Order: sequence, then structure tokens, then C-alpha cells
Amino acid sequence: MRAILTSLIALGTSAPALELTYQDSYDLNRPASLDYDPTFCGLWIANEGPEVILVTLQGEELRRFDSDLTRIKAVTLEGDNLLVADGLGGFQRLTKDGTALADPFRSDLQWADTEGLAIDADGSVIMVEDDPERMTWLRPDGTVIRQINTLDMDPPLTEAQGIARDPRTGYLLIVDDWEGSNSLYEFDAEGRLLGTTSLLPYGQDPEGIAIRPGSNQLFIAFDGGASIASFDYQPTLPQGAPALPSVPDCLLF
Repeated sequence: MRAILTSLIALGTSAPALELTYQDSYDLNRPASLDYDPTFCGLWIANEGPEVILVTLQGEELRRFDSDLTRIKAVTLEGDNLLVADGLGGFQRLTKDGTALADPFRSDLQWADTEGLAIDADGSVIMVEDDPERMTWLRPDGTVIRQINTLDMDPPLTEAQGIARDPRTGYLLIVDDWEGSNSLYEFDAEGRLLGTTSLLPYGQDPEGIAIRPGSNQLFIAFDGGASIASFDYQPTLPQGAPALPSVPDCLLF
């Protein structure tokens, strides 16, 4: 799928822009980072406190536990476990029951103002920061593979917060908060910017984002109003691209 999309984009084929259709929202205090879990049909949430929380898609709490980090600012699924970050350069791997798989570790960068995490198809970690403004690919042990200065983009991505990866296409979605453009940025699998979409019609200060690919659904956490909004989501695809593959969803149901 990635090879087909890349070749079509390289040929300059016109592509319909990303589409968002608002569905619903619910109140939730300070959701800073999200990831969707198809096993529980729920969302893992970091809110910059000491714990990570699992909630249903309606916001009902299912699990809550802490780590060996002083706070949890970002969370993502890594296989059948969790990877969390404190926004100060520290990371730790946990089971979904809260058991530490290993001691906390740091990346080559040492300092990392981690705002969002995602896992690439090869197992590398994709991290976004807003100070300095960059996107970084890390090996699982924390060594740096490559970086992109997000201020060099057009338009610049100045306050990157949450990041989500669509496993069907490899596309990356990143939200830029209120201090930036209050927008959603869409990238292809190689990190090339495809386009931006304003989120002002739906809320202020987006912080976290998660994709439910099995249902073409997107979740965005807004700090302004302290809520999580759900959307029907259609990515940017070149004309003639094959239909998106189906992926497992809500495995317990």
C-alpha cells in the first residue's frame, strides 16, 4: 500500500484533501496525549499527571496506574504494551496492567520535550516536540535515526502536540495547538507534509490525537473546554489509489 501511494504521489496525481466530519464530544479533564486500543475499544490518555488512564470511547474509566516517571505526558501503544514519556527526556515501557517491563531510559537527545509519540511500521518511535520544534525518529533503544525541523515546513508547525499514525497508509497526523495554528497537519509515511486543516470550527488548543482505523474514526483532545471530540476521518489519497485495507477493531467485542 505504501509503495502504491508513494508512486502515485511522485507522479503528481491530484489528491482529494483530508476530510473531517464531526460526530460527538464529551468532557474530560486535561487530556494531553491519546492512543486508540483496539483490544479494549478505548483510549489510553496521558494528562501530564503521574498516571495513565484507559477510558471507553464514551469516557468511562477502565484502568488507571502510574509508572516510575514523575509524570506521564505522552502515551502510545507499542505492540501489546505501552510506551510512556515524561516530557523531560525520560521514557518507560509498561504492560497494559501497569507492570514496568524495564527501568526508565533516555534517548540520545537526553533532553526531549516529548508532546506526542507514535510507533512506525518498523518499530521505530516517532516523537514530536514543541521546544525545540522537531519531529524525531528513534530506534526502540532511544538512539536517533533522523530529525525534521518543523519550523522549516510551509506552513511552519510551531507547537506540535499529539501525533497519530494510520497503519493503513503510514500517514502521520499531528495537531498544532492554540499557540500555533490550532490545526491538524497531515504527513505521508516519509514525513512529507500533505496539507493542513483548521480545527477552529471544533475546538481550541488541540493537545492529543488518536486514530481508530477500523471505523475511519479520529479522536482529538482539546485543552480549551477540556473535551475529546470524535470525527469521521478520510485521509488524503491520490486518485486511483486502492481502497484502504481493513484492520482489526474492538477485539473483545
